[in-house]
Amino acid sequence: MTITGQRFNGDAEVLHRTAVRTPLPDEDAERLFHENMMRVADARERKADLLADPDVPLLAAYEAEFDRVAESFRRRLRQFAGDDYESVAVAYSRGERDDRIGALAAYYFEGLWRIQQRTTVTDVLFFPIILRYPDSFTVNARFASGYRTTESVRYESPEHDATDLDPEHAEAYHAESQYSQRRAAEYVRETAQIIREEFPDPDETPFEERRYGGIVSAEGRQGTRFSAMLTRVEPDPERFDDRVGEPTLVAEGPEAERTEAELLLDGDVVL
Repeated sequence: MTITGQRFNGDAEVLHRTAVRTPLPDEDAERLFHENMMRVADARERKADLLADPDVPLLAAYEAEFDRVAESFRRRLRQFAGDDYESVAVAYSRGERDDRIGALAAYYFEGLWRIQQRTTVTDVLFFPIILRYPDSFTVNARFASGYRTTESVRYESPEHDATDLDPEHAEAYHAESQYSQRRAAEYVRETAQIIREEFPDPDETPFEERRYGGIVSAEGRQGTRFSAMLTRVEPDPERFDDRVGEPTLVAEGPEAERTEAELLLDGDVVL
């Protein structure tokens, strides 16, 4: 999936200190949420497979992951904005409309655009937080300066290196890079399981065991160096104890601030 650059150039303010809260009123809604999160886990495992393959460029691994994650975003966008969600998002970003649907479309579309830009920008850490509550879930897309957390696994991408190395050093660098990518692949595959455990199948898991769950992931790039991190987050049980009737933008909760501190970001400027 490619987002039209001529029509949409991104605006981080759309995401600033804001999350989207989406209701889970029935089993069908829970199934859709579960399916979307499993799509994210599948995308992570596919990325791991490609990262571990020395014959596959790193960009191909990211593109394969993006294609699967993008489908999850598209499903949500179509759910509340219809098939013409891109036009709705762009109109809101241009100030041509100012309504809840436009704001939601702009939020998800901005998040999708930022994910697509991960391999082209440097020194910007993207760390979305997804939290499950009894009757809803929130998606909180956040950014910070820097490219890694203290918990991140780091790996090299030779295809992003413009240095003209001599053959001996080039061979050593490629071997070290492949080793770092295999190590990262193992980590990415392991953390995909965290997603599956935090957001289990509603048809197989009692409600009491699935009413709360959460993850935060972080990815960044600095030149030839890439980083990845994913861990569990415990939602605040008092944060959303009321029901919500429709998807809506909400102010980020204390979980986001706590998570940022716990990640021990190298940078401290939240975008």
